[in-house]
Order: sequence, then structure tokens, then C-alpha cells
Amino acid sequence: MRNTLLKATLMTAMAGTGMGEASAADFRKNPFTLAYDGAITKNEQGKVNIHPVNYTLNGMDISANVYTPANYDPKKAYPTVVVAHPNGGVKEQVAGLYAQRLAEQGYITIAADAAYQGASAGQPRSTDKPAYRIEDIHGMADFISQYAGADSKRLGLLGICGGGGYSLAAAETDKRFKSVATVSMFNSGRVRRNGYNDSQLDTLQQRLQQASAARAQQAAGGEVLYSGDANLTDEQIAKLPFDLYRQGYAYYWKTHAHPNSTFKYTTSSLLELMRFDATDQIELIDQPLLMIAGSKADSLYMTQDAFAKATGTQDKELFIIEGATHIETYWVPKYVEAAIAKLTAFYGKTL
Repeated sequence: MRNTLLKATLMTAMAGTGMGEASAADFRKNPFTLAYDGAITKNEQGKVNIHPVNYTLNGMDISANVYTPANYDPKKAYPTVVVAHPNGGVKEQVAGLYAQRLAEQGYITIAADAAYQGASAGQPRSTDKPAYRIEDIHGMADFISQYAGADSKRLGLLGICGGGGYSLAAAETDKRFKSVATVSMFNSGRVRRNGYNDSQLDTLQQRLQQASAARAQQAAGGEVLYSGDANLTDEQIAKLPFDLYRQGYAYYWKTHAHPNSTFKYTTSSLLELMRFDATDQIELIDQPLLMIAGSKADSLYMTQDAFAKATGTQDKELFIIEGATHIETYWVPKYVEAAIAKLTAFYGKTL
């Protein structure tokens, strides 16, 4: 059933987005539907391999990819990293890229689709509640800690964009994670509550009313309402006020598109999102902390805010990638190289 649904989705995506020409990282040309440059196309002895897996979390089927390093020996013990994907992203995009690149450095890594999203189970689709996303991270730790060769005593965490905010929250209490890193951290609660760059403070109560009405409609068996998704023309995208949104549309809908990836989330999710903040209780993080962001990212303020509030750890570093925007840390080779080099050194020291 899963394969049938995926094939149907792929065909719909190709027809619906006008993807007659190959994108920069075309999922249709990869047997694992990976949508990033340099992605694994086949498993070969002596090289980094990818292992699609499924496991159960709270009664739901979770779809994940495990990456193993070159010359992987299941009888050995490898440092291991859990990778949490961005909001709207899936394991085949930037989370997979970073997971593969870390595997190239000798780590076992896992990138899973969040419950209710991607190829994982859960209804209604695209439910995006912080408690669920945090539980997804705990669940990845549960699964990978039992994986052959994974050293549960050397378990690290990497969160990208929204996955970065949720990783901070997970690491506050889950001390299985010996160190935590973020790339282009996005504080989902703050943005859903206040707007991007705190630009929607004057409509907060109005949006809460809309979210409450959406939940009431859903509870009554009515149509599930969604926010955050729109079919925009190139001209409309160019007029968006923030680099993150302009470049995000290009990344997710064009150059690195994947049919399981969507910007949308259930409007009723805002009831939970708008009372969440990635920095709540952040002082509980006592593990080594590395936060990476681009100097030109208009999301940089969220990383800086969280870093300043992370007072519980004596080992923390804010690493700025000069010239990079938020989305460019997802795919531009020189910025990815800079992030991977820093992450490799960080995990090498802390795991």
C-alpha cells in the first residue's frame, strides 16, 4: 500500500508542479527518492549506505532512513546522531543530506519523517504539534539506540530549522543525548504566535480565534482546515517580504521538491504551536551545545535569542557561517561544507 500511494503521489507531484524538467536535486532520478545533490543512488560495499526502516511510535508507523558509514561493521560501536528535519521538510531533503554527510565522517545517523507528515502515519495529515515533534525525536533515539553498531552512550542530536527548535526542547530532558547542535534554528512557537520577525503581533488574538474555530469544526466532523500552503506565482514569490520565504519556496517547490514535503499544517495545530516556545526551560540543557546560523539569515535572531538563554551549559558555541542565508545552509556546497566541518569537530569532541 505504501509503495502504491507513493507512486501515485509522485505522479501527482510531477503533473501538479509542472516539473517537466529535472530540478537541481530530482527525487525522480533517485531510487530512494532522495532530493539533494550527491545523494546515494545505490548501496555499495565499502561506502556509506542507506537503510530505509520503519518502526512503531505510540502505535503509529514511522518511516525513516538510517545511514551507516563506509565499511560498517555491525559488531563495532559507532557514535550516532539523530537528525530532525525542518517544518514541512521530509527525510529525503536537507535532513538526509546532513545525515549522509555525517555518515561519511564515521557516524551512524537516522532521519525520520515526523508522525502525521511525510511517509509516516497519522491523521489528519500535516498535523504539526510541538509535543508530537518532540516525541518524534525521543522515538528516533529509542529506535537507533537499538540499531546494530550504534553506541547509545555516544548519542548526539542535530536539529535543522524547526527541527532545531524541537531538538532544543527534547534535549532539555532527554539526557541520552550527550550533545546537541542546531542549524538555522527556527522557533516554531514564536513565529506562529508573533509572526516572522515578530511582524504579526497585532493579529495574534484574531488568529487564535481562527485556530479555535478550526478545531471546533474538525471536532464536529467538518472539513480539516490548513494554514501555510499556497500556490504562488514566481511574481508573488518574488514579492514576499523575507528571504526565508522567497528562498524556501524555491527550495521546497522547485530545486529540491519532494511530493511528501509541504508547507501546510492543520490550522487547529496553532492552538498548541502558539503557546509553545523553543526557549522555554532551555536552561535545563546542560549538554554541550552548538548553534549554527548564516550571517545573512533573517532567522538569525531566533538562534541568537536561544543561545543567550541557554545558561545551563558551560560548553556552548554560536558559529556563524559568513554570507549564508537560512535556506542556503540547506544546499549551497560551501555553506554545507562549513557546517559539516564544524559539526564533525563538535561531535568528535563531545561524543
